[in-house]
Amino acid sequence: MSPASNTHDPKWPRADGWIVPSPPSTPSDLALIGVPTFRTAITPTGAHATPGAVRSALHRFSTYSTSHGVDVRSISAVDLGDVEDPDGPQGEARVRQALGHALDRHELLIAIGGDNSATYSVMRAVFGEALSECGLVTVDAHHDLRDGASNGSPVRRLIDAGLPGASIAQVGIADFSNSAEYSDRARRSGITVIDRAEVERTGIADAIARALDVAGGDGREVYADLDVDACDRAVVPGCPAAAPGGLCAAELRQAAFLLANDPRVRVIDITEVDATADATDERTVRLAALLVLEAAAGLAMRAKEDRGHTTGGRG
Repeated sequence: MSPASNTHDPKWPRADGWIVPSPPSTPSDLALIGVPTFRTAITPTGAHATPGAVRSALHRFSTYSTSHGVDVRSISAVDLGDVEDPDGPQGEARVRQALGHALDRHELLIAIGGDNSATYSVMRAVFGEALSECGLVTVDAHHDLRDGASNGSPVRRLIDAGLPGASIAQVGIADFSNSAEYSDRARRSGITVIDRAEVERTGIADAIARALDVAGGDGREVYADLDVDACDRAVVPGCPAAAPGGLCAAELRQAAFLLANDPRVRVIDITEVDATADATDERTVRLAALLVLEAAAGLAMRAKEDRGHTTGGRG
């Protein structure tokens, strides 16, 4: 069934109607932008098709979170469109031009990739010369510490650009998805690694809380990378590098909510979804759309809790 054929119900507002296309200068609580990187991916990908596919998938969902009792329409949201051809040095310059002042106008920025190389260009763009004063949380099966410039190297490139390894926490690192040499590089860089087995033992909420304590220590602003291939391959067939035994969809959704609910988190990216390789039921793209909504709910709960503190009660 195409989105256009869905029955219109004014009492069931759809999520795609809540995010309003606007120019970059428009202030809002939340801003969405597509960063469709794909040219340097180690495995060939059609991830450049993903931002548009995620926007379309939002039509399938409402704006209300039952478990948190919050409607994301309570916060303002704008769609800044896509960065044109964001790959390579010139593309990274276009990302900087598009996002250089984004955090002055928006409380939370959500960047939809694109492959994982988007993490480097977006974080460099929004934090600029203050990179050394920020933190990074990745939810990912991989360290992304490879040599060179690809979707396997954004974390190494950020460290080379001044991001302290001690301010990086990686959640969900998987067995047989990294080499001994790059795992040793993570240790030598001072990165905190919370691997998949530890997430299973302690739970995703504890893992995210620990990661935020590392990345956001001393009140540092935090960038969060949600690499969807951290999930089990059965859940995300549209993620080329996903393997059996990864996180479940509910865990990644909870991570998105918890990250966005923390005021230190200013940017979340959603990467490594190849919309052209998805299952016919679009389960990977739909999960990416739900990550947008979970993050929006986390941000909306911030505002709701702030109002409750101001009035002396709960919203």
